[in-house]
Amino acid sequence: MRRSDKEITDKKVIEDIILRSNVCKLAMCEQNMPYIVPLCFGFKSNTLYFHSAPKGKKIEILKKNSNVCFAFEISTQVVKSAKACKWGMKYRSVIGFGTASFITDNDLKRQAFDIIMNQYADGSFVYEDALLQSAIIIKVEIHSMTGKQSDI
Repeated sequence: MRRSDKEITDKKVIEDIILRSNVCKLAMCEQNMPYIVPLCFGFKSNTLYFHSAPKGKKIEILKKNSNVCFAFEISTQVVKSAKACKWGMKYRSVIGFGTASFITDNDLKRQAFDIIMNQYADGSFVYEDALLQSAIIIKVEIHSMTGKQSDI
């Protein structure tokens, strides 16, 4: 990281940023062309979980290339200045890399759905069998991630 003064090295702080985020931006690559999508997600034990329809561009790309990059940000705020190009941004962010795979077992899908749902609400949830059969769960095992912050 170029600006080591902005780097977050504490894993608990990095995980807190992820847990406080509402959206994960998942980036993939198809034939050297990037593709990024904002997704609802779940996070547990250094792993990200996403649900998806069984067909679509994201699924087709991941079947060919399982390498992904992901990003989160919280506490964003524009900091204005009287001078043009001297504006700044307050933020806390995480960027990481991992490998995606698909969960096909219904019991494991149910567990992944619980992780995703608990990202947004506490409680226990019931999933219809038809949902479990039709949904795709994408599991991303995280290989590395870094945090960055600016309090200007």
